[in-house]
Amino acid sequence: MRDQRAEAWITDFARALRALKERTPHSYETLAVRVGVSRSALHRYCSGQAVPAEFGTVQLLARQCGADRGELTELHRSWVLASESIGHVPARAPIAEPEGGAPAAATCAGRERAQPDDGRRSHRGAWLTVAAAVLGAVALVTVLTGKRTGGEEVAVAADGRPLFSGECREPVHTGQQDACVREVQELLAGTGAGVEVDGIFGLETRRRVEAFQVRAGLSVDGIVGDATKRALYDGSLSLTTWTPERVADRVREVFTQAPDTAVRIARCQSFLDPLYILPNTDATRNWGVFQISDARLRDLRGSPADALDPEWNIRAAHRLWSQNKDFHHWPACLAAIEDEGGADGGEGSGP
Repeated sequence: MRDQRAEAWITDFARALRALKERTPHSYETLAVRVGVSRSALHRYCSGQAVPAEFGTVQLLARQCGADRGELTELHRSWVLASESIGHVPARAPIAEPEGGAPAAATCAGRERAQPDDGRRSHRGAWLTVAAAVLGAVALVTVLTGKRTGGEEVAVAADGRPLFSGECREPVHTGQQDACVREVQELLAGTGAGVEVDGIFGLETRRRVEAFQVRAGLSVDGIVGDATKRALYDGSLSLTTWTPERVADRVREVFTQAPDTAVRIARCQSFLDPLYILPNTDATRNWGVFQISDARLRDLRGSPADALDPEWNIRAAHRLWSQNKDFHHWPACLAAIEDEGGADGGEGSGP
């Protein structure tokens, strides 16, 4: 059985694939043909039931869905974690190509092979790797000890806030991996956000940062700049929200004519996470339990803060459902449910 960490990595990877898929008007079948896999395989990847053995498959899908270089980089990191968690030994596949040439990773590999391996080079490389790791560990400890020890470390973060120390003065952002990220995660965890404190600024940390920024009334960019740092240290905001079980129960209470389908749609959209946020390529976002888009929020006269309130989000989704008594506003998840034969048999199931 998969452990919790493995499940989290696979879930994170599947969410990222689903977010890409939902950017496009294409069906699973159409994308599968373009990527060169079976429709069922693509669906398993997007639902977290399986992980592609080769990153090339993920790269093709990402390009079909218009992913940019930054998203592809994050997707590769997520794929590596997911693959290793189920026993794959993924190659560190190239994820970007330099202008006018072969992929950068392949070019570097070619240069390494062209050089003689006389044993001394290998020994020196191993020593340098160990030295770098030790120095990195020392640097990370130094950042966080600024608020805990005396001497020079305190002078770096004299007010006891490491995010304003010399090491963490720059904004903390996606892709960063250090003690500054860990400090952000610890502060978020203190708000009840339910974020893993691992020092890696991945998609889940970014979503929690954005949810915090919404609650704090700040500009929502997923970057921990000075305003967000100050709000985190203020400690007055809470991100405590409903559990997935409570969300599912409430969805069933509101969607009385199609309770099971509604819960499955919500689980497909957000894993029943009220604070779930997904970005779109046009800089808009989808929010909350039923992933209500910015455009739809305007139609519903709501705000991102409203959409992160599970009660408001569920009732707003029911208003959308009530227009035609179907789930056509969530076509990708509806198609996946119907493919599995899992839709309710009543009015809510749709044709």
